[in-house]
Amino acid sequence: MISRTLSYQLHEFIRHLLSAVAAASLYTLEHPQVKRLSDAADKSLRHALDERADIPLFAVEGELVIDAEPQPSSLVLDRFIQILKQHSIGHLRFLSGATKTEIEQLIALLAGQSNYAEAGSTEHIRIGKLEISGQDDSTAISGGEGTLNAGGHQKAVSLKDIPALELKRLSDVYEAIKRKERLKVSAIASTVSDLIEAFKREGEGLLLMAALREKDEYTFTHAANVSILTLAQAISLKISGTMLNDIGVAGMLHDVGKMFVPEEILSKPERLNDEEFEQMKLHSILGARYLMESSGVPKLAAIVAFEHHLRYDQSGYPKLRSGWQQNIVSQMVAIADCFDAMRTRRTYQESRETSVIVNTLIVGSGKEFNPLLVKNIIQILSRFKKI
Repeated sequence: MISRTLSYQLHEFIRHLLSAVAAASLYTLEHPQVKRLSDAADKSLRHALDERADIPLFAVEGELVIDAEPQPSSLVLDRFIQILKQHSIGHLRFLSGATKTEIEQLIALLAGQSNYAEAGSTEHIRIGKLEISGQDDSTAISGGEGTLNAGGHQKAVSLKDIPALELKRLSDVYEAIKRKERLKVSAIASTVSDLIEAFKREGEGLLLMAALREKDEYTFTHAANVSILTLAQAISLKISGTMLNDIGVAGMLHDVGKMFVPEEILSKPERLNDEEFEQMKLHSILGARYLMESSGVPKLAAIVAFEHHLRYDQSGYPKLRSGWQQNIVSQMVAIADCFDAMRTRRTYQESRETSVIVNTLIVGSGKEFNPLLVKNIIQILSRFKKI
């Protein structure tokens, strides 16, 4: 059984490694943020290797196994497993003497840097590839530790593939919530990961699908649209790494409390009366409470679920004590939430043109919305000719 100290250092190493990979994907390997996170990953791994000179990690059926011991699920480990799978990696082995250069090479590989597309094992970091056998979904970890070939990589999820994947995942997540089952955090994390990866490859094309969709198109659910629009704001503000992933998850789960609102209220085709609206308003508290009690969910998601209907001037709901400081991510989600709600056609409301929505944001600037964030999202959306 691995010691508590070793477990902590390995988890810290993985956390810093993921942040460095995310930063390297958005910027370059020479970016100061990547260098800082590489240093932190190197420090954590050296401490772990001081505890044990040979540390094997396996990704098996959605679980991370360290030294034959399955690790508890968490957002960080689920994301790590997913990245390994994307690069057809089933096995990593860290040996005493691992250098920062070797860690940087691993970061480059996982970040998809072109110069490292064929990179594989180094002297102290061994990589075992994941081979696909036959025509079914079964996989096997190769016994060898060597170079990953390009043919072994999973096909990248394209923009057109995301709607079907996202709808299936979100459907499974919310159906499980309705059945009072444990929140499937890994499914949400996978969806957010796909959205961030699509942003890197296709940038504004992904934002276009959410912000400028046709009036009758429901390819993306409201949750994914809000996540996309919030991620776009966060990326424009140079937010990266684990924080960016947490923001995407928070955007995806901002309305999870609606799963606890009576179905007849949620699906009512007309506007809600005062009593029904009071029940609907409870979804922010119910959602925050549910997320706080769900393991592996970033604290930020619960905060955003609680705060996303607060207003910049402290009005809105739920009612809070004077001087409450709303999280800036909640303010970003509030803007994204408003945008998508106005863009969506409903039985009692036509879809609004983007220029009308932008004007609504401007009118609400300083009252309902953070004025600096309003200015920021208008700059993002101004690149589209339809505004």
